[in-house]
Amino acid sequence: MVSTTVALALTVATLVTVTAVGLWYSRDAVGSVEDLLTARNSAGPRRTTATLVASVMGVWILLAAPEAGASFGIAAVIGYAIGEAVPMLVYASVGPRIRQVIPSGHSLTEYAHARYGSAMYAFVLVVSCLYMFVFVAAELTGIAGALSLVAGVPQWQTAVLVGGFVLLYTSYGGLRASMLTDTVQAVLVVPLLALAVVGAVVSLGGPTAIHANVVAANPTLLDPGYLPGLQFGLGLAFAILGAELINQTWWQRIYAADSETTVRRSFRRASVVNGLLVFAAALFGVVAVGSANVVTDVTSSAYNADVAFFVLLQSAFPEWLVLAVVLLALLLVMSSVDTLFNALASVVTADLPRLLTDPDDHTLRLGARLLTVVVAVGAIYVSLRARSVLRLFFLADLLGAAVAVPLLYGLYSDRLTGLGALASSLGGLAVGLAYFPDFAGLVRSIPLLGGLLPAPDPLYLTAFGGAFVVSAGLTVVAARLSPATYDHDRLSAEIGRLDEATDGGEAAD
Repeated sequence: MVSTTVALALTVATLVTVTAVGLWYSRDAVGSVEDLLTARNSAGPRRTTATLVASVMGVWILLAAPEAGASFGIAAVIGYAIGEAVPMLVYASVGPRIRQVIPSGHSLTEYAHARYGSAMYAFVLVVSCLYMFVFVAAELTGIAGALSLVAGVPQWQTAVLVGGFVLLYTSYGGLRASMLTDTVQAVLVVPLLALAVVGAVVSLGGPTAIHANVVAANPTLLDPGYLPGLQFGLGLAFAILGAELINQTWWQRIYAADSETTVRRSFRRASVVNGLLVFAAALFGVVAVGSANVVTDVTSSAYNADVAFFVLLQSAFPEWLVLAVVLLALLLVMSSVDTLFNALASVVTADLPRLLTDPDDHTLRLGARLLTVVVAVGAIYVSLRARSVLRLFFLADLLGAAVAVPLLYGLYSDRLTGLGALASSLGGLAVGLAYFPDFAGLVRSIPLLGGLLPAPDPLYLTAFGGAFVVSAGLTVVAARLSPATYDHDRLSAEIGRLDEATDGGEAAD
């Protein structure tokens, strides 16, 4: 085990360095609430690509991705990688459309309110905020658990240190600080992950030895046609796609890019890089089964596939490589947590002009920073208390899978109404919950209804896939049956810049 003192020293040094960079860069860059929340039209292709890569690459890639590989093999590895790449490709097309119809926008929730009205807005607000908040809590839980496992660092120390330092530069510098630190983190994360891969291969005796060990332990893991692996991987693809399409993180970066061309190119590049990074991380799980004592039976009290990468780390890696992975994990968690702090604050702040009476720019900036503090404190608390946070993560994914298509369909369709979008979302959610395994006992305890429900799907395909496909189908039907028409020019008229709204103009309604 790596020394606790050494691990803590590396943690603090990394946090201080990144925080100092973020504070230095944003010291004179935030002149208005627009600068704080959107950094509008400020990032070229390289910085936009870097922030898209860093923002999605949280410490989960060292936990959830290897768990999928260890449990379901190469088929799930491929599915996970594709699932992470597809949302970026979707945004390469949707992003320019968002900029065209809402040129002065900020958040997906203000779009939901303007396009669909209060009911759908409230549903999207709850779903999006729940997903992002659980993501933050899961990230802090993950890094705290990882450092506790490999170096004996108390979990509360890791959570408070990471959350506190990230809060310092995000609450001060907003999106500009986050995007700069994302760039630094992306530059370091890719070579560190490559170093971990090469170091693992060398430490374990080379590709031939690794392959032989996996075959001896569980040869089905290397079968790309392994049906449970394919089902689980496809289920993850639906879950990730739905969740990312209701993630405010990407709406912010769509506006931060300097042009529609930058949006298209950057999301396409990020699609390739993100897919490759997740593939490499998930592959560690397959390797771990053959080279370490990894228990994949979820009914066993010794189950540890969720930390398969770190089990492998302890059993086979030299100390210098363990320290490199600790640094990698810290950079991963910082890159996603700072992004989510900003995204959660921006969702609510963008709506404040509608809730307050003519707020000035200073009030909106103060509100954004206070909201960032509230999010940070809440996430730290949840990460220390709620050990079932990963189950909440899957629930948030399910909600995203149900609402994603109805939300975005209105960017293109002029006939979909708020009632149609909400009904489609709830219909997809009902199907997903019927098959969702994590709350099977609770759902089936409902009188009369519980006995009519199908068996839950332990591989999640019918839960996530059903929610996504059914909500999409209902959305198309609802739009076809609706006689209403919507003028998309209303979006640009109703959603304006926050600094203009606070200069005496009326807030978007």
